[in-house]
Order: sequence, then C-alpha cells, then structure tokens
Amino acid sequence: MRKPPLHAIGSVSWNKVRGGEKMERKDLLLRRSAWMEETDRSTVVLSSRIRLARNLEDMPFPHVMSAELAQKVEEKLVRTLETVTVEGEKLTYLSLGDLTPIERQVLTEKHLISPALVNSPAGRGAALAADHRVAVMVNEEDHIRLQTLLPGNQLEETFRLADALDDALEEHLDYAYREAQGYLTACPTNVGTGLRASVMVHLPALAMTNRIQQVLGALAPLGLAVRGLYGEGSQAFGHIFQLSNQITLGKSEADILAHLGAVTGQIVEHELQARAALQEHALLALEDKVWRARGTLEKARLLTSEDAMHLLSHDRLGVDMGILPKPQRTFASLLVESHPGCLQYVLNKELDAGQRDAERAKFIREAFVPQADS
Repeated sequence: MRKPPLHAIGSVSWNKVRGGEKMERKDLLLRRSAWMEETDRSTVVLSSRIRLARNLEDMPFPHVMSAELAQKVEEKLVRTLETVTVEGEKLTYLSLGDLTPIERQVLTEKHLISPALVNSPAGRGAALAADHRVAVMVNEEDHIRLQTLLPGNQLEETFRLADALDDALEEHLDYAYREAQGYLTACPTNVGTGLRASVMVHLPALAMTNRIQQVLGALAPLGLAVRGLYGEGSQAFGHIFQLSNQITLGKSEADILAHLGAVTGQIVEHELQARAALQEHALLALEDKVWRARGTLEKARLLTSEDAMHLLSHDRLGVDMGILPKPQRTFASLLVESHPGCLQYVLNKELDAGQRDAERAKFIREAFVPQADS
C-alpha cells in the first residue's frame, strides 16, 4: 500500500463469498441505489462520491488502445473483479456490449457509470455491488475508475470504502505508479492520488434569494469545480449541483477530503441561512411556491424531465422546512427514477417523448397520493 489510509476497515474481502452470489441483471438495474436513501445527513447534501483513477503498468491508456487490446484488458480486469467481495457479496460485471441502449442509460441516470463510458462500449463495462455503493468502471478514461457512492454528507466513510477496495485490487494488479508523480492517469489533472471527491448538493433557497452565483462563483479560486446533476457539461436542473476537487497532484487524500468537506460545510451554512431568511421575511410566498409544486405533482398528467426536477426541488424544500409532509419515495429516487431510461426500463418498452411525459406524471403522482386516487 503506497498511500496512508485515513482509517482501516474490513468491508472488502478476497475470501470466499458468504452466501452472496451475483445478481441477475434485471434485478440489479431495477434496485434503488443506496445513495438515494435519506439519512439525517441528507439535508442539503444528497450524496458523497469518491472516484479513484488507476491504470495498468505497461499498457496504453484506453483512448489510444486498439479494440483488441481493450478486450484483453477487460478480460484481465474481469477475472480479478470476479474474486472480490464487498461485505460478503460479489460484484456483478456488466459488459456494455451486452447491454441495450436503455440499460446503459439506466446506469448513467443512476450515476453508476459515466456518459464517457457509454460513448465507446467496446471492451468496456462496469462491476457493481448489489446496493450500488460500489461501481468499478473498466476502460473508461482510465483502465479502472473505482467509484463509491453513499447517501448524505459522508465523504470520509465513502473514501474508506474506496480505499479498502483499491488496496485489495492493488494486491493483484500492477498499477502504473511512480514515486515522484504518484498514480499515472490519462488526464494530467488526475495524476498523483487519482482521487476525485464530490458531493451532490441541493441549493433551492440560494437560488430563490438570488445568491447562488455569488456563492458558487467563489469556489473556482478554491480549486473546486461546480457541475450539474450529471457532471461535466450538464445543467443544474432542480437546483442540484456537484462540487468536486480539480487538482490531485501534490495533495494527499486526507488534504483533498478535508478541503472539500470544509467548503461543503460553508455551502450548507449559506443554504440554511437562505432558508431561514425566506422563513422570516417571505414565508407566505415560500408556502405558496412549495404548495403549488406539491399540487402540480399530485395532479399533473404530463410532466417533462425539466419540469419534474424543478417542481420536485421546490417540494423537497417544503418538506425540509416542515411545510409539507414527506412523500412515499425519497427525493433522489423521484428525481432519478423519473428519467427517460429508468421509466422505460421499468415499463419494459420504448416510449416517445409524449408517452414518457405521461408515464413520468403518473409515476410521481403515485408517490404523493394513494394508488386509487392516481
């Protein structure tokens, strides 16, 4: 082990599975991801994610590999991944070439793989834990992109899980590593620790008080990137933003996590102050906005993805502030599972845009009102 861990944990094992077998693909993809659950740390911070970029020694990076070599690297990594268990459960490997376009879309919508992986499916895939806390992408930008994803503000816990799995993999694989540079990666900004830490935050009150640009605009000089719900190039619909470190070279894992954690704490405080200001100075307008959102979600017959995210954002604000009762499903699950790929996969059929809008409205209505009234 070349890096000092924050703490040691025993959640990843190379021993024989204790009764855990690979899941069937349909069951695996239909499962609600662990990060969509809500904890007492899910207010403002919806989830915490760690990604570690790793490459094999004496192998070209994926973007310059031939299809034949990519296949060989995939086969080598699959053989290794098949022996690993996470808390007694095997990972299930999904080769992208075996998946339908909708199945790939589901994986992307649930944040289990990146859009970059989907764009070049040959010789690529991902190994998933049953609860989706762990996803190991093969031949994305790097040979290995190890991801751990937990609900709420749990950066250190998320890193510990990733660190344990990384150490287990490194016992069986020869990583590209240099003492002077650290882990070698396809993108120069990942060289060093290869660590990208991120949090997904919900900031509706900052948007409603017109302070969002001021607060988020101060993050770039601090070495942090701000992106939308689906990462680089995506828009921040639903007042949801991803905050992540931009630089890994010359910084330790502990430093990266501490810095992001401290800035996240400040962002949370700004959002809570904005909510308090709305409650004190604009309570009636706030109540009107969140109740209008709830009424539309309960009764609408057509909802686009963008409209649904906007309304669900205001509804979640009302729930967090004690104005509205909680719906039957979590905010994150409503957001993600109402996306086009997830909707079509559950229904097991392709839908045009208008049909998706109708099914999305029905799906959301059922989360707010009894089945008989929907």
